[in-house]
Amino acid sequence: MRKFVIVTDSCSDLHKALREKYDIDYIPMHLIIDGERDIPADLDFNEISYEEYFKMLREGIRIKTAQINTQEYKQAFTKYLDAGCDILSISCSSALSASIKASQVARDELLEIYPDAKIICIDSLNSCFGLGIICMTASELRAEGKTIEEVAEWIEANKLKVHQECTVEKLTYLKNAGRVSAAKAFFGGLLNKKPIIISDAIGQNHAIETVKGRRASMERLAERVFDEYEDHPYQKVIICHADDQAAAEEFRAVIEAKFEGKELNIQMDRIGPIIGTSAGPGTIAIYFIGKEVTENKE
Repeated sequence: MRKFVIVTDSCSDLHKALREKYDIDYIPMHLIIDGERDIPADLDFNEISYEEYFKMLREGIRIKTAQINTQEYKQAFTKYLDAGCDILSISCSSALSASIKASQVARDELLEIYPDAKIICIDSLNSCFGLGIICMTASELRAEGKTIEEVAEWIEANKLKVHQECTVEKLTYLKNAGRVSAAKAFFGGLLNKKPIIISDAIGQNHAIETVKGRRASMERLAERVFDEYEDHPYQKVIICHADDQAAAEEFRAVIEAKFEGKELNIQMDRIGPIIGTSAGPGTIAIYFIGKEVTENKE
């Protein structure tokens, strides 16, 4: 059986320590700063530190994100193929990024050159550590001796069980990303409204309700997690934040109180540059495996 690599993108938020632990590679997306400077969406923040990046966002510097293009996928895939590896490419939700389409075009072109290779491109329908959980579990399955096809089948059968539940500190960044209207952002700020945001069965993020105040948003998130959580052999519970460690620790305490007596083995981490740009500093989120999510019809 040929070795296969697992490759993802910047939406996975898998920093160096996790990539090394799970033997996962990634292809960077792009950050466009003030409409001029194009830099990689580096999950290790080598060019701009984590703190400096979110400081820029707080100061109002406009940063946009851009997908991986076909040529970038071809270049990365060729490196793996030349090393004699097959490729399992797991991308950010197609509802949020067109990178998956670029990976599929690259796959089709390269299979004409490498007809004996296997390149499987998967739309994760997830982002941030939802995508990260899928990639880490894929690595665990690979370590158990599963074939590339078996791992891909597991992902397709289970990806809608991966939950994203989050809330943001300010609506400004969602407005800039086109996720909420300017009017909603303005009045939400005046009323201290905090949206509860989830990812649905087509990989789209939706603000399904709003609550008043930061603490109330944490308590509501904890209620939702308690209702949706299920025991699972590959369960991972990850709380992450966009440059607000204190809020993440407070949220962890709320979750642990809600699940009193149950060992969740919560991992704490940071939201990376892609989701952090859209959601903004102060965002807190939790990712876990639970009941299968459904499509939001609103």
